[in-house]
Amino acid sequence: MRNGLAKIYLVDDDASIRRALGRVMASAGFEHEAFASAEDFLAKADGAGAVCVVADARLSGMSGLELIRRAAPTFPGLPFILLTANDEEETRREARSAGAAAFFRKPVDAEALLDTIRWAIRPPSPARVPAG
Repeated sequence: MRNGLAKIYLVDDDASIRRALGRVMASAGFEHEAFASAEDFLAKADGAGAVCVVADARLSGMSGLELIRRAAPTFPGLPFILLTANDEEETRREARSAGAAAFFRKPVDAEALLDTIRWAIRPPSPARVPAG
């Protein structure tokens, strides 16, 4: 984490989507790092300061769903939010099964995405102690 900013990893094979998501992250005060493929992410991401991954569910090459499965051992507990242009029930079911924190259809509402990122990265709340 540089300058105290939380880092969001962006994984999308469409350069214009990566740029747009990067602008959204920057406007919200998030540092970001973008990757054009799941393979590139796995090869280059170091996890330093990372708090969340926003990835396309259907990337060329390895899918976003497979990325979640493969990244879990290297980045335990890192929430993944998937985006897709093809909102099909089967894809949503697979996303839940893979452990995605959330699933959005493109084009995604920027505020809804940011709210979901903030929700996904919130610190766990302390256990409530019963009054007694």
